[in-house]
Amino acid sequence: MDELRERAEAWLHDDPDPVTREELRGVIDRLPETAADLADRFAGRLAFGTAGLRGPLRAGPNGMNLAVVTQAAAGLVTWLSARGTSGPLVIGYDARRGSKAFAEQTARVATGAGRAALVLPRPLPTPVLAYAIRTLGAAAGVMVTASHNPPQDNGYKVYLDDGAQIVPPADREIEAAIQAVGPLAEVPLGAPGEILGEELIASYVDGAAAVVEPDGPRELAVAYTPLHGVGAVVLAAAFSRAGFAKPAVVAEQAEPDPDFPTVAFPNPEEPGAIDRLIALAAANGADIAIANDPDADRCAVAVPDPVRGWRMLRGDEVGVLIADHLMRRGVRGRYATTIVSSSLLKAMSAARGVPYGETLTGFKWIVRAGDDLVYGYEEALGYCVAPRHVRDKDGITAALLVAELAAGLKAELRTLTDRLDEIAAEFGVYATDQLSVRVDAPHEIQEIMARLRGKTPDALLDEPVTTVEDLLPDADVVILRTDAARVVVRPSGTEPKLKAYLEVVEPVVEDDIPAARERAAASVRALRTETAAALGIW
Repeated sequence: MDELRERAEAWLHDDPDPVTREELRGVIDRLPETAADLADRFAGRLAFGTAGLRGPLRAGPNGMNLAVVTQAAAGLVTWLSARGTSGPLVIGYDARRGSKAFAEQTARVATGAGRAALVLPRPLPTPVLAYAIRTLGAAAGVMVTASHNPPQDNGYKVYLDDGAQIVPPADREIEAAIQAVGPLAEVPLGAPGEILGEELIASYVDGAAAVVEPDGPRELAVAYTPLHGVGAVVLAAAFSRAGFAKPAVVAEQAEPDPDFPTVAFPNPEEPGAIDRLIALAAANGADIAIANDPDADRCAVAVPDPVRGWRMLRGDEVGVLIADHLMRRGVRGRYATTIVSSSLLKAMSAARGVPYGETLTGFKWIVRAGDDLVYGYEEALGYCVAPRHVRDKDGITAALLVAELAAGLKAELRTLTDRLDEIAAEFGVYATDQLSVRVDAPHEIQEIMARLRGKTPDALLDEPVTTVEDLLPDADVVILRTDAARVVVRPSGTEPKLKAYLEVVEPVVEDDIPAARERAAASVRALRTETAAALGIW
């Protein structure tokens, strides 16, 4: 207890933010009652994960706060200087609590180190920041966002000068540079940087609108929600620039709000998150419904179903629809996805003679699938439809391509569901699902993964498991395959979750697509139950 108190007092003395100093003072003064809380705040320091830092807003090294951000910014600019990387640091931020202050502090650290800092003019989508890096010739980029995490979180995403998220060894080197930062009082702070003008956003919108062909059908009724995030204004501008009517927007979710008051989790994948969107789409007779997550790098799509009512398409369904659309448009080059996404894209690419790439999870890997990449997606609602425009997932351009596809089909009196049936008739039904388990402590995930590695199932769906792949040490992933099913298990890179990705392939017999879908759905449900049992979570 004395050692913990000493560490906390030292941190408090170094913390540049009076608000978090007061917060930590209160925790220290209530010891031993607050011992568990204080121990958790000092259990370690936020480390670079999927793309940077992400964690709860709170005082201490194991939280997002001004002290941690100052360290991160100082480590980043030191690393850039050591590599001899010239150019400014471009910085964006969303509308979460602390985002603007963290962006401003990052700019001051950069200018204090003698590097120019360019700051986006207001809370904007992550893809705008990713676009700005190459457009402005930046040395690197920082986006202050926790994407679709709960409201108590924030994050710090880092991009390299190629406009893509950091990958090894850069993440480890930056982490080492952060750890080497001395007392924060000795980190020089300069001017707040240059605030960029609206012309950058206009340039992004022009490029986004260019992903659709100029002369196609545009008659389409769209319902939309930004889920209390920052996507609404930019998406509306992009739709208008591309010639589409302005989408109807869920009024209660239209403005940025860091409390995300109408949703339990601001993630379109979470149950109930798009209920208001579906209600608006049904009331307005919309053709499709679209949701962005709060930083607008993801895109969810819902469609009306004559039997089941409105339903949200799975990320794999949207991913394949966009890929099929681009292939039909004659877009040649590499189509890529990840090891946890549906294997349908691989089959489609082989049949149509286009290069295919498969990577580890995350867009930092997808956009590096090859110099000839023209499209990449991951099942978690992320789509890179124009790598030359944005080398990351982009929920704005993805929404435009879905709208183009839907409008073209509508002109033929058909729908996105009809196109999915056409694809199923050609390739079979590739049914996917996900089993997700949120945990309270990281060791729970480690225990489940160890249990799976210690005793993998011999059979799934009454078929023998033909291959077991363990991707350690490159990735904490286990893959099980049978002749007609696949299960991929991995920890989430951004949330305290364990995820199992399920896939069943069901052939279409005698053109009876509904029957094939029913068989596939039943098999996926059974696979979900068997997987949960194998993981010991039910």
